[in-house]
Amino acid sequence: MSVSQPIAPPSPLLLALEGRAWLEFVSVVPALPALVRAPQGDGHPVLVLPGWLASDRSTWLLRRFLRERGYWSHGWRLGQNRGPNEATVRGLAERLQAVHERHGQRVSLIGWSLGGIYARELARHLPLHVRQVITLASPFRDPSATAVARLARLGLVPPPEGGDGGTRRAHLAAPLAVPSTSIYSRTDGIVAWQSCLQEAGPLSENVEVRSSHCGMGHHPAALLVIADRLAQPDGAWCPLGPANAARWPWFTATTGRL
Repeated sequence: MSVSQPIAPPSPLLLALEGRAWLEFVSVVPALPALVRAPQGDGHPVLVLPGWLASDRSTWLLRRFLRERGYWSHGWRLGQNRGPNEATVRGLAERLQAVHERHGQRVSLIGWSLGGIYARELARHLPLHVRQVITLASPFRDPSATAVARLARLGLVPPPEGGDGGTRRAHLAAPLAVPSTSIYSRTDGIVAWQSCLQEAGPLSENVEVRSSHCGMGHHPAALLVIADRLAQPDGAWCPLGPANAARWPWFTATTGRL
């Protein structure tokens, strides 16, 4: 798949299925026996970035899960994510530098949807500050392959500020210098799953979970994958692989590369 080829947004049927996100939130309770067995971390800092029109409230459960696994988890503290405007770009760099200086360690970045595109760009511009990047349903391969335009035309959401106009797809999809994991779902109703796929490489992987877009940040499968990825020793990153994913049979994750 070439980055020069546009990707079609998800179908209206998949968009209608996004209502299941609240069920995925509730599913954390029966999943607790699996979640408490997730790997413990080494205490390094993790910065979590929310999706478009969301704030730190949307990532509260994820950040709490990370704290319970032993990490210093941080929100972005920039209010509602209105898009990549000048204030957001400047604030993201300052926030990453502040977390890095506070802990004296490289920071793992987790970004949900548009937040994942931010995370990748932070890693691109400040690689010495970043340990790894984990994206959740982030359409970095083609940011236009989303249902946002359809929702905006219906007046259900405001149009996002900023945007790439289709001119920066190759840049956004280019490999990173740090390990990166893209978690995606083929039943995502907001972004096309193909737009979340990375090229094959020694420091990149794609991991599929069965989730909605709006529920991925608290879906038990995604939480388990995140815990596994973060628990790897610094400097010894390796792809997830089927053997590790098989440890969680209730919430099957499949791995693959573009």
